[in-house]
Amino acid sequence: MHPDFLPSALLILLAALLIRAAVTDLRARIISNRLNAAIALLAPLYWWSMGLTPWPEMAIQLALCAAVFTVFVTLFALGAMGGGDVKMLAALALWLPGGALISLLVLMALLGGVVTVVTVVHHRWTRRIGAIEIPYGVAIALAGLWVIGEPYFNPFA
Repeated sequence: MHPDFLPSALLILLAALLIRAAVTDLRARIISNRLNAAIALLAPLYWWSMGLTPWPEMAIQLALCAAVFTVFVTLFALGAMGGGDVKMLAALALWLPGGALISLLVLMALLGGVVTVVTVVHHRWTRRIGAIEIPYGVAIALAGLWVIGEPYFNPFA
């Protein structure tokens, strides 16, 4: 059997990866494939540490990932999201049960609005020329941190 601390240690590692993604997206407007792969490839270890069964629990996580990827790759095709953002969302979907995933998407949308407004104001304030690139990975990462941290910091969760 696995040690009891393993799920928490993996969530701390996920939090560190999300912070890294937010910082790199803020600085360079890029979320690396390696970072997204690390998030995705650690999920099965997390499943094992949580005692998920291959059927139906792990299959449900894979289905949630596929659904999220399908929806957001459509937004990518329309030019509304970056590829790194889509991959990070799909990788995060591997970690979260359905209810937590819905919470993540709602928080991401709200925080994405704030990030967009701040970015547009900053773009205009500094009188930059050219298209505005929204670091949406920041909103995704903050929403992810909120969702994975809530059970630890909210006694009513």
